[in-house]
Amino acid sequence: MSPRFLIPLIAGVVLSGPLQAEDGTPKGVVELFTSQGCSSCPPADAAFRKLVNQGDVIALAYHVDYWNYLGWADTLSSKENTERQYGYAKTMGRSNVYTPQAIVNGRGHLAGADLNGINNKIDTYSSEGNGLTVPISAAMRGDELEIKIGAGQGKANVVMVYFDKEKTIDVEKGENSGQKISYLHSVTNVETVGMWDGKATSLTLPASVLQRPQLEGCAILLQSATADGDPAAILGATVVMAGKNI
Repeated sequence: MSPRFLIPLIAGVVLSGPLQAEDGTPKGVVELFTSQGCSSCPPADAAFRKLVNQGDVIALAYHVDYWNYLGWADTLSSKENTERQYGYAKTMGRSNVYTPQAIVNGRGHLAGADLNGINNKIDTYSSEGNGLTVPISAAMRGDELEIKIGAGQGKANVVMVYFDKEKTIDVEKGENSGQKISYLHSVTNVETVGMWDGKATSLTLPASVLQRPQLEGCAILLQSATADGDPAAILGATVVMAGKNI
């Protein structure tokens, strides 16, 4: 089945393990918009797993809620994830959203199952200077999280994207009824914690930003926004994981 389209566009807890910064500079950021209730999505979820296992990109999966009416309410979905996808649609001048959709570096989109296309787009952006050009690092310092951001052009927000490492779901109803699907890096929350004005800077946050129930991972994105506040180009990124790096 081809990608599913939705028209029109509408406007003090215990961590699961010590958080560790991932090594190396990622080549790009891939955000997959998917749904447990969409029959077109399992191939994209499988491609996304391969993308995660490559280890050279930051891969985040946003489960949307607009297919829940088909008979199965996606257990990982949220209206906030849906709103983020709509925000990208506005930024890119689109009148619709669809699943499975992959957004690369906040700059462009393509079908979520097209792994070769996704990797090619990442490489193309890098060669054109639209990759992750601003270095970011993060480290825990006692009861504080220190984020260091390099110099660059423009302005951007510092965005924390919290996600689960892996969740296995038995889909009991809907288009994927009877399937048992394991989902990687499903996003649980997104919040803006600071701003960047192009100058090299350090941002110190209380450790409480990472004190969430069963927190397993957190991506830190340096992401620009439109005048309306919709997400746009991602200029830099890093990630911290609980326990061993993956």
